[in-house]
Amino acid sequence: MAELKFEDLLGTGAHFGHVTRKWNPKFAPYILMEKNGVHIIDLEQTLKAIDTASKFLNKVVNKNGEVLFVGTKKQARDIVQQEADRCGMFYIVERWLGGTLTNFSTIKKSIKRLKMLEKEGSNLYDNLTKKETQMLNRERVKLSDQHRGIKDMRRLPEAVILVDAQYEEIAIQEATRLEIPVIAIVDSNTDPTKVAYPIPANDDSIRSIQLILSSMADAIIDAKGGVPEEKLSDAESKVEETVEETVEVAPVEEVKAEKTEEKVEEPKEEVVEEAVVETPEVTEEVSDNVDEEVEASEEEE
Repeated sequence: MAELKFEDLLGTGAHFGHVTRKWNPKFAPYILMEKNGVHIIDLEQTLKAIDTASKFLNKVVNKNGEVLFVGTKKQARDIVQQEADRCGMFYIVERWLGGTLTNFSTIKKSIKRLKMLEKEGSNLYDNLTKKETQMLNRERVKLSDQHRGIKDMRRLPEAVILVDAQYEEIAIQEATRLEIPVIAIVDSNTDPTKVAYPIPANDDSIRSIQLILSSMADAIIDAKGGVPEEKLSDAESKVEETVEETVEVAPVEEVKAEKTEEKVEEPKEEVVEEAVVETPEVTEEVSDNVDEEVEASEEEE
């Protein structure tokens, strides 16, 4: 996991709080100063809070715990869904349904109903009129939108990550009632004491939300022993480079092999030619010797 730096948070505008007249007095320990009627958040404490929350997530995931990301405000929905999918955890980006945690048994029944409606070849659609079929399709779409991020969640999560503690107050109340630890981005208009792991930062800036949630997702991935997507892309590029190198080296090796074959074959042809040339001379000498012996024997007779 890449460690966050002070400059990273500063570049995203995470230090900008709300106007001074909208502040919550309990947020005072996290305020650095006031400038132009706006509270400036102490980013040093933000870095410490992110580190503390990351260590807590490591412990939760190491014990096979599950984490629920929640962000129903407009500027946080896409980021929450993206980061939750990247680390393989559950998320809620539509309206928070009352009792999602405290009445989870009813939510499970609703999810079971959704799976029945989505099942191919289901008997529910047999012998129905066109109007009844349309009603079931509307119900399926509605349940799919509401439960798309928690459709596979079979038990309560061990931790909840929120984007705006003021906006998601009902979710915090349910988690607190069930003693589920909450990690939340809190702005200067929010009471940080109502969550277990507050992260003081600007909860309206898309870039600051992206940076903080990305660090939380990286902490979960590290705890799982996985590799983030950026590291995977680097590894894939290295593999491609090695493949290209082997492709470039292969033709040179083939040329060397052809040259060695030519060197081996050339001496054989010379030896054969010399043998063919020398054999007639040997046969002529043998025939001369034979003729002389025949003449000598005739003279003796």
